[in-house]
Amino acid sequence: MATRLDARFKACRDEGRAALVTFLMCGDPDPETSLALLRALPKAGADVIEIGMPFTDPMADGPSIQAAGLRALAAGMSLKRTLGVVKAFRETDDATPIVLMGYFNPIYVYGVDRFVADAKALGVDGLIVVDLPPEEDDELCLQALAAGLSFVRLATPTTDAARLPKVLTNTSGFVYYVSITGITGAATPDYSRVSEAVKRIKAHTDLPIAVGFGVKNAETAAAIAAHADGVVVGTALVDALKHSLDGQGAATDQTIPAVTKLVVELASGVRRARTLAAE
Repeated sequence: MATRLDARFKACRDEGRAALVTFLMCGDPDPETSLALLRALPKAGADVIEIGMPFTDPMADGPSIQAAGLRALAAGMSLKRTLGVVKAFRETDDATPIVLMGYFNPIYVYGVDRFVADAKALGVDGLIVVDLPPEEDDELCLQALAAGLSFVRLATPTTDAARLPKVLTNTSGFVYYVSITGITGAATPDYSRVSEAVKRIKAHTDLPIAVGFGVKNAETAAAIAAHADGVVVGTALVDALKHSLDGQGAATDQTIPAVTKLVVELASGVRRARTLAAE
């Protein structure tokens, strides 16, 4: 049975373009503004939405996303409230795929079986849990797959030919290729190497390959979209949100426009990428 993720990547492929995958931290800077932002993303051009699950000790996130998680936690965000935001989002949008991204600790505390059941029932399509390697699939991955949730795995520049088949085992929805070594927002990727990496991964799977880390604007989005099935943008959006806040870290009337303006620009870059590559 085709999932929302399957349908969306197919629709983008049929249009001859990559998908734009946008990330925001749930509850940043407050639950109400966060929901309004998520609801505004599809109209601005987001094809898939990654929603961050706030956590106190993220290991793969750079300073911007770490700060976003702390803002969300300070605003009272929890995993239960994150699922509540997904439920509210689904009241007005039943088509846009939602992937929850974060770390295993909050899920473990919530209860794995309860989390999987609630996530599926409330409209989550997939999970990215960055600190659960394939060797720990029985902690969450297998339960998620059994419930009909996609489990998206990360591949990196250091994932060699011996390791890649293991990484791809039980992966579904799409493969998230981390284009740099290091934390989010740290550097700009080498686009020639991204192209080679996408080809290498595609030799082992039919899943779409979405590339993230280091995508900042329409130009870098277009450079990635020329080679990948999806372009993931997180830190740039979180930074746009942060710069719109007032001195106390609260949302202003510029917060939603600041984020959606950048999404429109990124979507434009993604959509023109293959036209430019063909010229």
